[in-house]
Amino acid sequence: MTATSSAAATEGRPAPLVLGLDTFGDVTSGDGGRPLSHAQTIRDIVEQGVLADQVGLDFFGIGEHHTGDFPLSAGDVVLAAIAARTTRVRLGSAVTVLSSDDPVRVFQRYSTLNAVSGGRAEVILGRGSSVDSFPLFGYDLADYEELFEEKTRLFAELLKGGRVTWKGRTRAPLVDQDVVPHTEDGPFPAWIGVGGSPQSVLRAARLGFPLMLAIIGGPPARFAPFSRLFRQALAESGRAALPIGVHSPGHVAATDEEALEEFWPNYLAVIRNVARTRGFTVPTKQSFLREVGPHGALYVGSPETVAQKIAANLRALDAGRFELKYAMGGLSHRSLMKNIELFGTKVAPRVRELLA
Repeated sequence: MTATSSAAATEGRPAPLVLGLDTFGDVTSGDGGRPLSHAQTIRDIVEQGVLADQVGLDFFGIGEHHTGDFPLSAGDVVLAAIAARTTRVRLGSAVTVLSSDDPVRVFQRYSTLNAVSGGRAEVILGRGSSVDSFPLFGYDLADYEELFEEKTRLFAELLKGGRVTWKGRTRAPLVDQDVVPHTEDGPFPAWIGVGGSPQSVLRAARLGFPLMLAIIGGPPARFAPFSRLFRQALAESGRAALPIGVHSPGHVAATDEEALEEFWPNYLAVIRNVARTRGFTVPTKQSFLREVGPHGALYVGSPETVAQKIAANLRALDAGRFELKYAMGGLSHRSLMKNIELFGTKVAPRVRELLA
């Protein structure tokens, strides 16, 4: 959400369509198929973010992870490197696991990114469907819900600006505290990422955060009740309308066949690996093709195929923003750069045309 879209929503006018890309920092492969180092993967992500700006995309996001397959544990640092080489693309997290972080430090890091980038920072806050950060930073998963509830309330207070007084159970209180750096033009946009919890939808509405629907499997249309619940909760609380966005995985290539051939074996390997710890069902080729089809959650195909699906689901979900989680472990940097080029030069203009 840009400052313009925020103002538009507040005044009751439709916010402009926002189209962007997200990555979890998946370790990519070299031309010989060997995994690249973490350092090279991170350097390549900087180049990918720069290309996103060059092809006219609205947003580039990095999701926080802490494993060998996803070594992006300090996404804000990488975003700052991208900010120094870009001029217009908005930059943010996708997501920040607020439950295992400190809200004051998150606010300070993204206020700093906002300054470095000339007001282009955003943050998407999440509870953490990948919970590697909890043991890493000494948090108990038994406190999963309370941690996110309290820390999100504190973050909402920080966004208001000015001195902060707050008290909770999960961190030390703040008493008339000045939190720096101050932002120049009001708060940077902050979203709540939701994967399937109505309680999270209601929390976003109650605290006044825009809603980002993370849809990684099954028919996207099943999330339409969440959009309606969000709109209803905002209205009942007397809040102005706020944007709804969608985040889903996918891959764009010149043709449907090429996209499927590149994406499927790497997708299978990644899901098979994370299924050991997260309880995912390992996909079959048949189930994968269902997800790639018109009623599934994967956006894999040619620019026209992907654009048609994005437009259809934005309509179905009453959403005005789409972020393609474009990277998948095992794909090459060259393939990801082509994906970004096609998404910016072919997919995004076509989606705008379809929704005009």
